[in-house]
Amino acid sequence: MAEKLVWGIHGGRNGIADGYFLQKNRLALGWAEMGDLSAIPAERAAFRSAVEKFFPAKTSAQVSASFGQIFRFTHEMKVGDIIVYPSKVDRQIHIGEVVGNYKFLPKDEPIHPQTRAVKWLKHLPRTAFSQGALYESGSALTFFQIKTYSDEFFSALKDKSVKVVDVAGDISVATVTQNVEEATRDFVMKTLSQKLKGHPFTDFVAHVIQKMGYKTRISPEGSDGGVDIVAHKDELGFEPPIIRVQVKSIDGSTGDPAVSALYGKVAPGEFGLFVTLGTYTTQAKHFARGKSNLRLIDGNDFVELVFAHYDQFDSKYKVILPLKRVHVPAQQVDEDE
Repeated sequence: MAEKLVWGIHGGRNGIADGYFLQKNRLALGWAEMGDLSAIPAERAAFRSAVEKFFPAKTSAQVSASFGQIFRFTHEMKVGDIIVYPSKVDRQIHIGEVVGNYKFLPKDEPIHPQTRAVKWLKHLPRTAFSQGALYESGSALTFFQIKTYSDEFFSALKDKSVKVVDVAGDISVATVTQNVEEATRDFVMKTLSQKLKGHPFTDFVAHVIQKMGYKTRISPEGSDGGVDIVAHKDELGFEPPIIRVQVKSIDGSTGDPAVSALYGKVAPGEFGLFVTLGTYTTQAKHFARGKSNLRLIDGNDFVELVFAHYDQFDSKYKVILPLKRVHVPAQQVDEDE
C-alpha cells in the first residue's frame, strides 16, 4: 500500500457532488466543454495545449492550477490509489480506493462528466484525524495530492476501531496555525504589491498611519523631495512628534543609500520612518540601529500593522484587501516548561 498515492477531492462549495460521489461510487470533475480527454496523449505540454483554450478569462497561474487538476485526474491517478473526500454534508472523512480508469460520462453526469469509479472503504469522523491532516485535505483546489499526512490516511484504513486524536498531543496544531497565518500574510503582501503599486501604496501607508492616531500630509506624485508623507499629531502640523516617511512598494531589498537619504531630511527633534513591502540590506539595518529617531518597517512588519488596524480601514481598502476574522488554534504551552 505504501507505493499507492493518496489524493483528495472536494464536492463543490456546498457539497453539491456529495450524492454522486457516495451513492453512485464515482469521483467527478467538471469541465464538460472539454469533452472526452482520453484521446489526448499523457504528455503535459500536449495536454495543456489541448485544454488551455477552455480557460480564456483566467490568469496564467489559474490556468496552470486548473490544467494541473484535470491532468492529474486523467493521467496521474492510478487504479489502486487512495482517495480522501472530506464531505461538507455529513462532516465525515470518506476514504476509498480508485477502481476505475478515467471515463467521460456526459449522459450520466452532465455538469461533472470527467469521472472515475471508486470503492469506499471507510467513513470516519473528523475527530479521528490530526489538525494537520484535516488542513491538508481541505486544500483550496478541487482535486489534489495529499503528501505530508498521507500515512495518517493509510493508517486509518488499517485501524479496525475508530480513534479520536488527542488535541493536547496533536503536534500538527501549531503547524496548521502557522500555515494559515503565513498564507494570510502572503495574500496581503501580494495584494498590496499588485493593486497598490507606486503612489497608491503611499496613500495606503498614510491611511494606516491615520488609523494609528496621526494626521498626514502626502507629497504630490512624482515629487523628488525624498519624503512621501509627513505625519503629526495636531491639525496644523506643529505639535511633535513630527515624522517624515519614505515609502517603497518594491518587493526587493532597500539599501543604505535610500535610508540615509531619508535621514538627511529629518531635522533635529523629528523622526524618520521608512516603509517598504520588501526587506532591508544589512548595511541599511546597521545604519538605522545607530539612529534612535529612525525606524525601518519591512513587509512583514507592515502586514502586522495592517492586521492591527484593519477593522478601522475605510471601505475602499477593505474592498481591495478583503479579510475576515477567523479563529485558529493557539499553540498550547506546557505549564511545567
